[in-house]
Amino acid sequence: MAAAVGTGPRPMTREERKVIIASSVGTVFEWYDFYLAGSLAANISANFFSGVNPTAGFIFTLLGFAAGFAVRPFGALVFGSLGDLIGRKYTFLVTMTLMGLATFVVGLLPGYASIGFTAPILFIAARLIQGLALGGEYGGAATYVAEHAPQNRRGYYTSWIQTTATVGLFLSLIVILVLRMSMTPAAFGDWGWRVPFLLSIILLGVSIWIRLQLQESPAFQRIKDEGKHSRTPLREAFGRWQNAKIALLALFGGTAGQAVVWYSGQFYALFFLTQTLKLDATTSNWVIAASLAIGTPFFIFFGWLSD
Repeated sequence: MAAAVGTGPRPMTREERKVIIASSVGTVFEWYDFYLAGSLAANISANFFSGVNPTAGFIFTLLGFAAGFAVRPFGALVFGSLGDLIGRKYTFLVTMTLMGLATFVVGLLPGYASIGFTAPILFIAARLIQGLALGGEYGGAATYVAEHAPQNRRGYYTSWIQTTATVGLFLSLIVILVLRMSMTPAAFGDWGWRVPFLLSIILLGVSIWIRLQLQESPAFQRIKDEGKHSRTPLREAFGRWQNAKIALLALFGGTAGQAVVWYSGQFYALFFLTQTLKLDATTSNWVIAASLAIGTPFFIFFGWLSD
């Protein structure tokens, strides 16, 4: 019985708690930046794609939103490799800076009425930069936390990173709701929709300050000190079938299906409420925000259960 008592999970240390909080907060801010284009799709369509009819403009906006997802795998490859070569901490700083600046620029972009087709081109370029940055940030944050976690608590520790996508969307909706309720619909449509994008420069400063408090993960530092860190990360990951098989199984066996369900449940639901049912934007945002608040704790529960 004494042996059985000793096998229980130990409490989370102060340093581990700091790692989880700092990694999660920074990643929440990145998801906030990334999701604004979806949460404000109707306003972006009206400002950047006004040269076509409203339906086509909204579709083009969604394609621009999708462009960020299309390049995320490339961001994961580039910044994941960089993280294996120079460390997670410095890679975090690069991805956060790219994301924050790209989001801030969207808030400053002139509309189609001012610069014509240059407006949607610049918007899509900003989305591509956001996608690259998030592709590197999300996997890097999960890896960083996993490298600090005890072997039998990795599911629970990394589940906090999994919540950041939901919390980031929730945060974007709350900011938008506060702005909508504090100004007239005309003012929000004219300039108020830009404020959430411009706020990202403040979040960028906070994120950088938080991440600068972190140290490189002990696991990576030990491997680097011993000269055993990866010299060719991409070749080792995909040039060896055993490693590539694990990556492909994780991608197509789990993550791809989960992503379809998650984005359908959140963004398609939001677009359906506003575009098809013609529900007002404020009520639609409240509905989605409530669903996010209900669902988020289950990420933590199932992460704990996986251990």
